[in-house]
Amino acid sequence: MIRLLAGRLLQAAVASFGVLTIVFFVMRLSGDPTLLLVPEGASAEQVAQLRAALGFDRPLVVQYAAYLGDLLRLDLGESLVQRAPVAGIVGERIPYTLALAGGALLVALGIGIPAGILMAVHRGGVLERALAALVLAGQSLPTFWSGILLILFFGVYLGWLPTSGADSLASLIMPAIALGALTMSTFARMARISVLDELSRDYVTAARARGLSVWAAVSRHVLRNAAIPVVTIAALEIGNLLAGAVIVETVFAWPGIGQLAIQSIQARDFLVVQTVVLFVSSVYIAMNLLADLAYAAIDPRIRGRS
Repeated sequence: MIRLLAGRLLQAAVASFGVLTIVFFVMRLSGDPTLLLVPEGASAEQVAQLRAALGFDRPLVVQYAAYLGDLLRLDLGESLVQRAPVAGIVGERIPYTLALAGGALLVALGIGIPAGILMAVHRGGVLERALAALVLAGQSLPTFWSGILLILFFGVYLGWLPTSGADSLASLIMPAIALGALTMSTFARMARISVLDELSRDYVTAARARGLSVWAAVSRHVLRNAAIPVVTIAALEIGNLLAGAVIVETVFAWPGIGQLAIQSIQARDFLVVQTVVLFVSSVYIAMNLLADLAYAAIDPRIRGRS
């Protein structure tokens, strides 16, 4: 297990380094941020002075080395636009994104798992076909489109929910549904497959022969075993929710790190974008690491191959 953990940690470090490197150089290809920071009508000399003051006149390799050095000292730098520490700017937005991801995960689990179980138990019936249509809709609709539909129906037409912002708990409902729809479909499909697989096993047949109903067999025996693959993919889905929050936060004007990333990209606020990507990629890599370790804890054969 220690060998497996060491190997996965090394892979996580390499992946994080790769993401940082790619984002650093891609952001520099987007253009010179000093052109957006100088006042209108500034002379070429003023532009050059500001570029030198910000350090953008240095070779890219030198800038990259300086960035890595600051990162090793846990110095994330200062925002070019807001002139405030990047750590504080991003830190203020993280709770909003975590609340959105948590709400979306609650929607996904609360709808997806029961839907998957019902589809498995009522296989081939009307209920399964109805739930399958719901799962297909959640899987097929783009996040931005489902978000717009929710706003038009529940926010504009019915007037039940606020259409943007984060002023109250009600403001979280529509963004959480829009973000959690795809994950809900993933959980529903996985739960259906797992429950169907368990229902076909001999111990369920024996339990039914003893007089247990389908639901009694499911609640007493099937769910415990069927939960294993669902639990292991939950860690991966948390990372997917954070990554998908960018679109949802933009549609609903939710003040999380996704919205901050879009605004910073448009303003070429390099350090803020790099910090947001660093946070999201770190969470995603950490969730993948937890999923690998969960698989290893559940199945000893994986530990033996690692």
